[in-house]
Amino acid sequence: MVFAKPLAELIAQLERLPGVGPKSAQRLAFHILRMRDDDVRRLAIALTHAKESLRLCQQCQSVTEAEVCEICSDPRRNPVQICVVAEPRDIAAVERLNEFKGTYHVLHGLLNPLENVGPEQLKIRELLTRLRDTVEEVIIATNPTVEGDTTALYLARLIKPLGVTVTRLAHGMPVGGELDYADTATLLSALEYRREL
Repeated sequence: MVFAKPLAELIAQLERLPGVGPKSAQRLAFHILRMRDDDVRRLAIALTHAKESLRLCQQCQSVTEAEVCEICSDPRRNPVQICVVAEPRDIAAVERLNEFKGTYHVLHGLLNPLENVGPEQLKIRELLTRLRDTVEEVIIATNPTVEGDTTALYLARLIKPLGVTVTRLAHGMPVGGELDYADTATLLSALEYRREL
């Protein structure tokens, strides 16, 4: 089916978003066309405003309106602990716990040679600069994937010689999980990251 040029352009632009394939882009485009005019204007204004007013925090590299984000500028935060995450959205997951009182550092991706993502494309240099301060522990909170593990090992090799403790989030069996339902990778991970009682 051939679409009118403005609709085809809208679909093409939506398709460029991560996780949006051709069918999803078409559904979104037709949904936008069915929206009321003032709702479409608000969406366009929100997109433009977000793009124009947001920047990266000078310290942690998260997304913020100010030069320094709310977490980094909070005097109640413990600056000797830095939790390293892949993306800004990962901060929200840790913050939901209401337990971590340190600061964060966002890498904006993970090492992935197949996608041509090397150390130069990540915010690693900025992290190392922060470690010159009074940082005692870096908690690496990347996902337990090949890319997450590779990034964690790479960071540990860079940071440990600086005399900073490097830890990694534990992973393995979920709370309430049953051994006979766990897959092999989960069980291997749980066994590898076991701890003393």
